[in-house]
Amino acid sequence: MLCDLCQSSPFQNKVHRVQYLYLCYCKGEKIALIVKRARIYDVLALLVVIVVIALDQWTKALVVANLSPPETRSPIPLIGDYLTIYYIQNSGAAFSLLANNTVLAVLIGLAICAIIYFYVRMFNTGPLAFKLIFGLIFGGAAGNLLDRALRGGYVVDFIFFRIPQIGYHFAIFNLADASISVGVFLLFLCIVFGGMRKTGGATNKHSGKEDSVSKDMIQIDSSESLRPTEQDVQS
Repeated sequence: MLCDLCQSSPFQNKVHRVQYLYLCYCKGEKIALIVKRARIYDVLALLVVIVVIALDQWTKALVVANLSPPETRSPIPLIGDYLTIYYIQNSGAAFSLLANNTVLAVLIGLAICAIIYFYVRMFNTGPLAFKLIFGLIFGGAAGNLLDRALRGGYVVDFIFFRIPQIGYHFAIFNLADASISVGVFLLFLCIVFGGMRKTGGATNKHSGKEDSVSKDMIQIDSSESLRPTEQDVQS
């Protein structure tokens, strides 16, 4: 490895050797900070997963305890005719998709969990927003998979939204489905607006070249002031 100062081995010159070790120390501190931050982000994302699963299973348990069997119970209105608690047993995927196809729904849920897990592991130093979003999606998918494992292949759905004035009604869903939908929507926003910011930064790259050069000079000056001198080494 060559020294950035004289393009020779950093250990051929005593001053450069000390400077080289100092720069390696700074880089090591920066890497350690990045790793520590990534671990904190992982813990926060795991907390999101736990909270989503806990709330999902708790609400489903309340519905099953108070509205079983579903054929003999009347729906419970929450907000007039717009939002109703309507208990059904869904053997398909989210929002009653793939009805009566439990195996395919389970495979889709497992695939979603696996993709999110490997993506987070591969990009372990990603931003906090992405990890929290993936926590929402992973928690929702895991909540429905846990439901199928505990209830013999079906999922408890109970949230029914409709607008009777225009004859509109949405598929009955649960909190896990809502968590997945919110996560996908937020992920879409992050990708779209994040891409727009990167495009804008590339467009203004040349216009801000002088500012970036001046900032680099300031950073170089500050780092030079921290580097050891000949006198420091000799002393």
